Amino acid sequence: MPLYQLLEQKVLYKKQYKSRSLDGHPAPLTPFVKLSTGASGVGITTSVGMAFGALDYFGSQNAPWVHIIEGEGGLTPGRVQEMLAGAASAQIKNTMVHVDWNQSSIDSNKVCREGDSVGDYVQWDPCELFYLNDWNVIFVPNGFDYKEILAAQYLALNEIKNNQPTAIVYRTTKGWKYGIEGRSSHGAGHEFCSNEFYKSLSECEERFKATFPRFNGDKSAVNIEKTFFDTLMVLRSICEKNKDESSGGFVAILANELRRSREHLQKLSRKPRTDAPNIQAIYNDNSFTVDNVPNELKLVAGKSVTLRGVLGDTLNFLNKKSAGAIIASSADLFGSTSINVVASGLSEGYFNLEKNPKARLIMIGGICEDAMGGFMAGLSTYGNHIGVGSSYGAFIAALQHVPARLHAIGQEARKHYSGEPYNPFFIVCAHAGPKTGEDGPTHADPQALQLLTENFPKGTVATLTPMGPDEIWPLTIAALKARVAVIAPFVSRPNENVIDRTKLNFPVAAMAAKGLYALRKADINKKMHGTLVVQGNSVSETFISEVIPMLDNEKLNLNIYYVSSAELFDMLPENEQASIYPEDHARKAMGISEFTLPTMYRWITSEKGRKHTIYSFKKGHFLGSGQAYKVLEEAGLNAEGQFKAIMNYVNDYGSK
Repeated sequence: MPLYQLLEQKVLYKKQYKSRSLDGHPAPLTPFVKLSTGASGVGITTSVGMAFGALDYFGSQNAPWVHIIEGEGGLTPGRVQEMLAGAASAQIKNTMVHVDWNQSSIDSNKVCREGDSVGDYVQWDPCELFYLNDWNVIFVPNGFDYKEILAAQYLALNEIKNNQPTAIVYRTTKGWKYGIEGRSSHGAGHEFCSNEFYKSLSECEERFKATFPRFNGDKSAVNIEKTFFDTLMVLRSICEKNKDESSGGFVAILANELRRSREHLQKLSRKPRTDAPNIQAIYNDNSFTVDNVPNELKLVAGKSVTLRGVLGDTLNFLNKKSAGAIIASSADLFGSTSINVVASGLSEGYFNLEKNPKARLIMIGGICEDAMGGFMAGLSTYGNHIGVGSSYGAFIAALQHVPARLHAIGQEARKHYSGEPYNPFFIVCAHAGPKTGEDGPTHADPQALQLLTENFPKGTVATLTPMGPDEIWPLTIAALKARVAVIAPFVSRPNENVIDRTKLNFPVAAMAAKGLYALRKADINKKMHGTLVVQGNSVSETFISEVIPMLDNEKLNLNIYYVSSAELFDMLPENEQASIYPEDHARKAMGISEFTLPTMYRWITSEKGRKHTIYSFKKGHFLGSGQAYKVLEEAGLNAEGQFKAIMNYVNDYGSK
């Protein structure tokens, strides 16, 4: 059969058998799977986040269990151990981890210490690890004995009532009855259609009086595909022959158990707790628009506030409107990043099932950005909350990149399958920019934005780089209404003055929701001196308060743009993008950024413009510690440095 006919046939099979392509690791295209997992411990962190979402929404007595299947190798990533500590401390009791302890990973057959045998990876066994973190632990010595398995699960579900999460550890053998045991069974396994492969199927053939097709002919793609399909058809035939309930067919048994489970679930009539969060109050409230700032959040021009504080106030306002649908955490920086404000006026303190079950703040193991990212992704995935995590942008952007990516993948797959919009979570990149203070280059990281911006498929992530405090509301609302999967605001540490837009003849703050907008437009009837593109609160505050008066004194005729969100700009229709920022401006512009040069490439497209662009690493080294004005001075991003760079650019621009 020609390949094109085979492809046409596969389309027909998909319709006939309602089949679908599945990823190599679990994703929402798989029935009952709500999120994407598989990468370095993200599965446990996100699943615990989902469990918390269920626990908080339905309440302690009615919350469903979240069952997590993992191997001992999958327990070794640091984010897993962070999450085990956080889950136990918060008492997320509806979490049950089923550990397949077979001692075999890709590289080792002695992953853990076991008795007197030293482990290649770690010197704990799974029982010790969970018990150390205050989990209930049940050990099943023979993970192939159904009586032991069922007894352990009955004990976990019905007898243990101490409000701690539970782990059941099953001692097994990897590759059991496959013909290759241990780490060698990982991956490819038996050779394609080899005698060993068919031997592994012999028990099935004998039990059900079936014969799997034997491969013959050349190993072309068509022949391989046909053999694979015919093998699946044998399995389907076995199922069809064993669906009769009267003869005790296993399909009938499975179907009956599914029906019984469904009936049991329906009898529970599980309902949200009476004061459950209402996340739709945020998404569906038509009064939440970028240009309609609530009275509680209106800012006075000239007033000194922090961007992080205004973000906290904004999320707190939305939290109250949604009956506590926003859950926040931080890496030992709740007050420092102002994320503690999210819970103001609600149940304050940290969540604990017994002592503080209504709290809107949760501690994920302490300084644990890794676990926090997965937890918030899982919490948001469940669908009734928005998760918010905060830390230094230098740490959180990098450490949460993996859970952010998997969350975006999972939400994309879910939308493809069900048509539902993305459920976002926040990565608050706090203490961003050169004004981080005495913490120095280890904490003031210009690279953080580059890790996230324009680095994901369109519509999945939005980075927010507000120029001033008054842009926090429009940017936050725009990102939430856009229903991206991940929202990453970059907010600075020190106090900033609220911009007097009327005095400066600037557009209203709501224009920030466009992602890029013109602070000033050059007079086309006069000689043009060029185009400037600015990004970052630290450099823009200096630019507005000190550099603009110097430019006006020189009577320069410039286009001046500010970048508030590359991703929100990308969501605009192409004709609107071109209208806001013409291609001709990009070809002639220079940039001023507190981040890295590549974050300017989108806006500065000429080599000459990039040569004149100034940014944190312009002088070829990491910036040092010190007060904000000294760090900006070192980078050449202070008023004098900005003005000098602009004048060099203007002179060069005029020489064309």
